[in-house]
Amino acid sequence: MTRFLLLIVFFISVILTAQDIQSPSEFHGYELGTQFTRHYEVVDYYEYLAETDKARVKLIEYGQTNERRPLLLAFISSAENMRNLDAIREEHLKATKGEGNPDKSIVWLSYNVHGNESVSTEASMQTIYELLTIKSDYLENTIIIIDPCINPDGRDRYSNWYNQYKNTPNQVDPNSKEHNEGWWSGRSNHYMFDLNRDWAWLTQVESQHRLKVYNKWLPHIHVDFHEQGMNDPYYFAPAAQPYHEVITDFQVDFQKTIGKNHAKYFDANGWFYFTKERFDLFYPSYGDTYPTYNGAIGMTYEQGGSGRAGLGVITRIGDTLTLKDRIDHHHTTGLSTIEVATNNIEKLNSEFKKFYQNKSFKYKSYVLNGNADNLMALGKLLKKHEIHFGMAAKGTVKGFNYQTGKPGVLKVDENSMVVSTNQTKGTMVKVLFEPNAKLSDSLTYDITAWSLPYAYGLNALASENEVSITAKVNENNSFFEGDTSGPFSNNDYAYVTDWNSMKDARFLTDLLQNNVTVKTTYSPFTLEGKKFKRGSLIITRADNKKIKAFTDTLKKIAQEHGKSLNTVSTGFVDSGKDFGSSYIQKIKQPKVAILSGGPTSTLRFGEVWHYFEQQLKYPISILDVAYIDNVDLDNYDIFILPDGRYSSYFTKEKLKNLKTWVRGGGKLIAIGGSIKGIDGENGFGIKAKDLEKVAKDEVPMPYENTQRERMKNAITGAIFKAKVDITNPLAYGYNSEYFSLKLGNDAFQYLNSGNAVYLEDNTKPVSGFAGSEAQKKIKQTLVFGIEEHGRGQVIYLVDNPLFRGFWENGKLFFANALFMVN
Repeated sequence: MTRFLLLIVFFISVILTAQDIQSPSEFHGYELGTQFTRHYEVVDYYEYLAETDKARVKLIEYGQTNERRPLLLAFISSAENMRNLDAIREEHLKATKGEGNPDKSIVWLSYNVHGNESVSTEASMQTIYELLTIKSDYLENTIIIIDPCINPDGRDRYSNWYNQYKNTPNQVDPNSKEHNEGWWSGRSNHYMFDLNRDWAWLTQVESQHRLKVYNKWLPHIHVDFHEQGMNDPYYFAPAAQPYHEVITDFQVDFQKTIGKNHAKYFDANGWFYFTKERFDLFYPSYGDTYPTYNGAIGMTYEQGGSGRAGLGVITRIGDTLTLKDRIDHHHTTGLSTIEVATNNIEKLNSEFKKFYQNKSFKYKSYVLNGNADNLMALGKLLKKHEIHFGMAAKGTVKGFNYQTGKPGVLKVDENSMVVSTNQTKGTMVKVLFEPNAKLSDSLTYDITAWSLPYAYGLNALASENEVSITAKVNENNSFFEGDTSGPFSNNDYAYVTDWNSMKDARFLTDLLQNNVTVKTTYSPFTLEGKKFKRGSLIITRADNKKIKAFTDTLKKIAQEHGKSLNTVSTGFVDSGKDFGSSYIQKIKQPKVAILSGGPTSTLRFGEVWHYFEQQLKYPISILDVAYIDNVDLDNYDIFILPDGRYSSYFTKEKLKNLKTWVRGGGKLIAIGGSIKGIDGENGFGIKAKDLEKVAKDEVPMPYENTQRERMKNAITGAIFKAKVDITNPLAYGYNSEYFSLKLGNDAFQYLNSGNAVYLEDNTKPVSGFAGSEAQKKIKQTLVFGIEEHGRGQVIYLVDNPLFRGFWENGKLFFANALFMVN
């Protein structure tokens, strides 16, 4: 048989296969849009397609969720392209080095990052079906990557809830239960994290797994499918201002090209839409911005509906919005995006290559000194992003000093980290490290400051020159492994180690859960020529006589955590307090509980939950508002109130009971908005601070300026330099200054005593936006503090140190609240 005939037979077989492929409706046995498809059923359909059309579909499992659901990617293209998939990928990635001649476009479509924005997974099935059938011509020169569900745990939480509570037939009345999720909504993942804010911080397993594959492809176009309020029309690109300054003219213009193509289809169907509003391109951890900062045309598409829409709901204007409608809209923009990509292959490839050419960024290198554990934590994050770094040669570097906010000099040595913008991920380096991102418009959708040197509590300098490095750091370097403990002897009197990082906190919790007695010092001391600060951990042999094989147990735990222990032969110190002093106190192994439901924010609750289980590795009990009145708090040593809205939750009686528990020896940790629920006449001693308004003659303000005028009182996630009382147990392990991420303008007066971290008169942010009136309000206010009540304490965390799990330098404050404050 000739090669020509073989080709004819092959193409006929492909056509017949396409004709035989079942649609989602045929496969599932119900019309798409009349039911919510559970995740395992979605997986079944994608597996069916991969088995039925092996030549054009490749399905991979790139990870699993916390609840063991598979995370999938489907690769779709022509049979010839699929046979050469690796070669196409490698040729494409050559462009990041200014090489290669790629001739395919690569489009990545991500669905359902928010679980209860559930339509997009349904739309993904219709989209892939049509790509394999009536739109198969798009496959000739385009590689399409589909993630049908980024957040399977959240989506199943929503779809299972809806399938359980919906009416039969479904009820379109928005007041009906099927349109009103409970507190534990499907938006977030298992740990109640917003995965659309986690692309840069990688705190969640879904993000970590996904980025490994994303970095292998770096697509030309990435679309993140969402839903918004049920009364909103459809949103697609171009995005709203502000744009980050690194975004190229081509990226801006191509968003317009894609948007106009969408508009063509929406206009033909009489569908409403809007562009250039609300959804900006600034905060780096979104599903549109992160790809954009890596060379893609990154876009968010927002369908009206979300968790309230169900299978159908009556909107504010009296129309009925159905799941079928929502599928049609997302399905249309998905195919329209691919259509534009197939028609602009040469332009996409040439501009992608240009994106990775050398940039004329002001700062060529970022140099960092400080806590070795925090440097290690930052290094691990950079490695996940495939951002290269190394260690400096001994000397001095000139540039912008992060601590002073002015030009200065930083002494560096072989322990200093250097991160250069002269690398493939140079744009990402600038975005994540720059001291203060340039903000073209104060009306933003998210926080406006995130600079990693501040987030990791490191001394940093941004240099306009490229700083040389002595060696690049790799996974096997001791920089990542940490130190190991030294030799132990059964004659050692005690073991002492520092306390200044989350690594130390994890070491402590591991010891406590192995019933090792650990003490800490409330006074600095010097012993055998070494200085130890407040909070240093002391493990004496005498305290642990009952533990069999104590030395082996301690050594094993120290090695697992990379902790170097100082062996000492006596408790008689050179200066300070001896080991038998009352300044040396046993660290308790507290029973900890947290409030959930009702007034608490699901996302802020999730941050605490994740902190305990995945970062600190310490048990926590979750007490829900539905039954907490029947729980005896005396069974717990610590009770945590996550950020939220508590104004109507704490009745006079509830506050009275809470105060009684604290006076009896309980420790209450109140975070963010929860503080406003326990202050006031019937609450604890903390007092809110309001800005005094001065009457003045003003010209009436135009109505259209109202929103911008309100921004004078707003703080949109800005970084402030705060003072630290290093003698306060809440601040052990810190220096005299702390850079705090402030998320709003809530302000509280100084406490009578116990002010661990506080703002002074200078409240101009070092990074990010804060309105002029808000800056006045937060002058001389509390950030973190302790208030004594009877035998117990209330710990106030006005700024949330666990926000989104990425502010590494704030996490030790929380550990101090648990273990150091007694």
